[in-house]
Amino acid sequence: MDLNEETSVSEVQENLISRRSIYLFSNDSVERARLETAFEAARHAPCHKHTHPWRFYVMGQRTRLVLVPEVERLTREKDPNAGPQLVEKARNKILSPPQLIAVASLRSPGDAFREEEDYAATVCAVHNLVLSLWDQGIGSQWTTGAITRSPVAYEALGISGEEQRIIGFIKVGYPDEVPRRKKRPLGQIRTYLP
Repeated sequence: MDLNEETSVSEVQENLISRRSIYLFSNDSVERARLETAFEAARHAPCHKHTHPWRFYVMGQRTRLVLVPEVERLTREKDPNAGPQLVEKARNKILSPPQLIAVASLRSPGDAFREEEDYAATVCAVHNLVLSLWDQGIGSQWTTGAITRSPVAYEALGISGEEQRIIGFIKVGYPDEVPRRKKRPLGQIRTYLP
């Protein structure tokens, strides 16, 4: 049975099921205290062996500007016929969000299982972060484009690709619009086995 209007849900459950990726943000800045509240939630994500592998980098305008030439190059590499509008759209993905956070996970050379566990833990931390933001009325969108795999991104963040793996950027801001999405029915995603 799906949740509907007649089902009473807790505030936590409502936060979980109402969260959406936000694509349009208002121009309002996000207060540092609100970000810190979300990072505190991220810090408490579950992780095997208490490795706490997640790293968050809040990217200021100077850092973002370092990425712009690489974003333009990657856009043209992906589509050699990319016109000025497509290149500008790619630039805006980096420059326009009120906050942009890079997320990295620590690497474990020689231990593929540990690295997989740490990646999963980092994803849990990201989810805690975005749910905490959502609870505060702040939206987000997690992106994993080619820029996250570029050496330029590692240089801009001042990290080594041998020690950390960038798993995405999170755009953060107050929603200008909350998209409506239809989710799959529970029966399509859950099976009880004997």
